[in-house]
Amino acid sequence: MKKKAIIVSIKGVILTNKERQLLSKESPWGVILFNRNIKSLKQIQSLVRTIKKLTNNKNFPVLIDEEGSSVSRLRALINNNISANFFGNLYSTNKKLCLSLYKNYLNSICKNLNNIGINFNTIPVLDVLRSNTDQVIGNRSFSKKKEIVKILGKITVNQCHMNKIVSVIKHIPGHGCSISDSHFKMPVVNLTYKKLNNVDFFPFKSNNSKLAMTAHIMYKKIDPDNVATFSKKIINKVIRKKIGFKGILMSDDISMKALKFDLITNAKKSLDAGCNLVLYCGGNINDNIKLIKSVPYIDQFTVKKTSEIFNILR
Repeated sequence: MKKKAIIVSIKGVILTNKERQLLSKESPWGVILFNRNIKSLKQIQSLVRTIKKLTNNKNFPVLIDEEGSSVSRLRALINNNISANFFGNLYSTNKKLCLSLYKNYLNSICKNLNNIGINFNTIPVLDVLRSNTDQVIGNRSFSKKKEIVKILGKITVNQCHMNKIVSVIKHIPGHGCSISDSHFKMPVVNLTYKKLNNVDFFPFKSNNSKLAMTAHIMYKKIDPDNVATFSKKIINKVIRKKIGFKGILMSDDISMKALKFDLITNAKKSLDAGCNLVLYCGGNINDNIKLIKSVPYIDQFTVKKTSEIFNILR
């Protein structure tokens, strides 16, 4: 069955009748889960099983943001207070210890996700930290050193894949240069292409993640009219050509305030610019229905890349 070019979200800890119908009849590409969907281990296992049963696909993409520390969706089940920045700092002082601990940490997170039935984790954050980076990134970033971000990012993707968890690198082409939070307003970055390429784009290059999530940021010196998610120039010339990302490109949440249009327009602009999938995190069933009816089916590129992803999950 062909899939629609959208990742939807649900409202609570059990599926409503309308959500069941959406999943069984409308064919979204995937579902993303949040704290609001998780009450207990038994409950979330049941929810994920039901989602996969309704979609008739044991490998149906079920995504989560389990970064640790400030972004831990599994906090009802596990105590994950370790941040990416902790490992970045440790790498600076003791590489061998860091790599050993970090791989064990990733194995543990993946084991928990596998136990639940979740098969996609939207890590790693490859944004390079600066002294004035907005706190929305903060300790979610590995480091101010681009080389450390790149190294630990590659390890994250490889370790996740070894554990049959698909990774999503973010926020491409780089959110660390922003001094505002794209959840609430559109960040505008005035750095030159040369500076961005030297620092912010660097960690995303030569990474074999199968998916990447866009940054809702306007890079004024590259495209003065559009945020990256809406920018054909940034997606084609920077993300695809300069960075060389060859996987599925998904938008960040299209309900964030950085995007100034209505949800359907935000979805259309994202896909027209070159995103392969749009992400909607609001969980409103009426919005889910409107969006899924307005977006197209995934293109042949995304069909092929989705098939490659399923090979990791087998």
